[in-house]
Amino acid sequence: MSLSAVLSSATSGLNAAQTGLRAVSDNIANVNTPGYVRKVINQSQLVVDGQGMGVSVTGIQRVADRYLQSASLTATADSSRWDVYSKFLDNAQSLFGDPSGTGFFFNRLDDIYANFASAADDPSSSLLRTQAVSNVQDFLGESDRINTQITQLGTAVDAQINDGVARANDLLGQINKLNADISRTRLTSGDPSGSENIQSQLVDELSGLINVRVSARPNGGVTVRSPEGVMLAGDAAAKLTYVKTNGALGYLAATPVGVPGAAQAIKVDGGELGGLLDLRNDRLPALSDQLGEYTARAAVTLNAAHNASTAFPAPTSLTGNDIGLDLPTAISGFTGQTTVAIVNAAGVVQRKVAFDFDAQTMSVDGGAATAFTPANFLTQLNTGLGGAGSATFTGGKLSIAATGTNGVAIDEGTSDKAGRAFSHFFGLNDLIRSSGFTTYETGLKAADNHGFTPGDQITLSLAQPDGRPIRDVVVTVPAAPLMSDLLASLNNNSTGVGVYGQFALDANGALSFTGSPPLNATLSVTSDHTQRGVGGPSISSLFGLGAQERSTRADRLSIDPALAADPTRLAFGKLDLSVAAGTPAIRPGDGQGALALAGAGDVPTLFQASGSLGQVTMTLASYGAEFGGSIGRDAAAADTRKSSSAAVATEATARRQSVEGVNLDEELVRLTTYQQAFNASARMIQASKELFDTLLGMI
Repeated sequence: MSLSAVLSSATSGLNAAQTGLRAVSDNIANVNTPGYVRKVINQSQLVVDGQGMGVSVTGIQRVADRYLQSASLTATADSSRWDVYSKFLDNAQSLFGDPSGTGFFFNRLDDIYANFASAADDPSSSLLRTQAVSNVQDFLGESDRINTQITQLGTAVDAQINDGVARANDLLGQINKLNADISRTRLTSGDPSGSENIQSQLVDELSGLINVRVSARPNGGVTVRSPEGVMLAGDAAAKLTYVKTNGALGYLAATPVGVPGAAQAIKVDGGELGGLLDLRNDRLPALSDQLGEYTARAAVTLNAAHNASTAFPAPTSLTGNDIGLDLPTAISGFTGQTTVAIVNAAGVVQRKVAFDFDAQTMSVDGGAATAFTPANFLTQLNTGLGGAGSATFTGGKLSIAATGTNGVAIDEGTSDKAGRAFSHFFGLNDLIRSSGFTTYETGLKAADNHGFTPGDQITLSLAQPDGRPIRDVVVTVPAAPLMSDLLASLNNNSTGVGVYGQFALDANGALSFTGSPPLNATLSVTSDHTQRGVGGPSISSLFGLGAQERSTRADRLSIDPALAADPTRLAFGKLDLSVAAGTPAIRPGDGQGALALAGAGDVPTLFQASGSLGQVTMTLASYGAEFGGSIGRDAAAADTRKSSSAAVATEATARRQSVEGVNLDEELVRLTTYQQAFNASARMIQASKELFDTLLGMI
């Protein structure tokens, strides 16, 4: 080997050792720097004409494990998701109070029933009546408060999603910019590890916001994609947007830079944003829906008992709620018998009109039966009342009034439609009034007229369970008049939802949508311009379609203002039509109505599917226990998943750190090795110099 070759070999070894020493020095200096990944140098032998000519440093490489990084990112996304989900769900649970405390929301009905039971023993006590009204008001007020705060939690979730999306966009922009820096550095054989470490930390932070797939680029840097493969960063950074159309589920969309209008919905089932979207789209609306179902059914059972009772003296008039139907349609489908009575101030019956809905006949004061139809029901009722009273139907409300100082009392008898008796169906003597629809058993049958204005339109949004949109469907109310025709339009495969699911009308007239596999689509109402009759309800409000309609039910209920102002008007008695003529059918001191109100919680009640519970028939107490228990179970399950996912994330990070982190003992070995190599190369250079000097001296 020539002296030049020896000198070249020694010089390359010296340079390689210096590069190695710098790498080791950086590793040791950053031993406690979060996110720092140790680096090593890559060396290869220099060979010229088959002879070794030293060593070459081909690059500086971070000791990163792609598998462990992927596992760590997945674990971090899962941990972040359940962390934020658990926090918000814990806040939601706390709104209902301490289950072991007296102020627990689901214990409030027990106080109501207990107070009515006490009032049954002393119906004339104004104090007990006032307390009964106060307890009902407190229950409804507490339900309203909880629902309002759940809505506020939803607003906070929306704000946090917007903040998270803004931060994710910032991270994607930085990650993409570093790709260019890393590529340039590699092309010039520089050390890109600093930029790569920064990029790795940004990717780690991004995985805490959304779950992503990360892959290495051939020329350096990384490509970031959504779980289904949409590119978020690589050649260019996409812009994320939070889309929340009116009434529809929220989702994230990615728009490639320079491609306006090409926004694509992406799957987000991990990270903080994944947990927030779960809360926003599913859990919080379900909680409001179930709270509305519970409160509405409590009102239904109390109203059923109150409508089956009467006050003493009987009220001079009874006015119902807006039932959303025309009177002939409302009367059609009733079964059993009911009696409308006009009584004087002493409770003696002055006139009674009995209806047999099965036979469609009416009799006055026990006289001969005459036929009636749903179309002439109101006329026949007024004919039967004669000069003793009158009935009107305006704006969806039935009213019956007595003349003079007389009062109106109703015997519900065996009447029934959609699970409610005559007075209860129309809400003539409701204890709790509603500013909108809170139950959706309309009583409509497939053969009934739907009553909606032909040509009106409702826009339905179909989405996947995670919120990603499938398509919007605009359904036009058909000219054909029957409910079966409306169902056919809704379920049409081309202009309706038929490809993705089906609407069905149950025996009580409740309309529901069920998504078909494999998509199992969910349905929201984006806009609804339909109307039943003039000034009547829309399809979505009458049938309770969409989370937006159902989640506000708990806010619509309040005690009847007349009863709140005068608790002596509470219906604590019963109309007894079996008494002899001239004997009071309503008596002061009668507590049968109060007893019925006290026992309302023990009446089996049909609850529609809402929240985490399907359609069930049970008592309010049982449903309250199930509801309260499900909230606690969900919060506990979320906390368990939070702890489990945090443990997995910690373990994944620890394993990744054990490979990528700096070990001082290992670095000391490398430091010693490079120092010795440096010294050896230096001695070879010194020896070469001495040989050159000797040769020059000889010359």
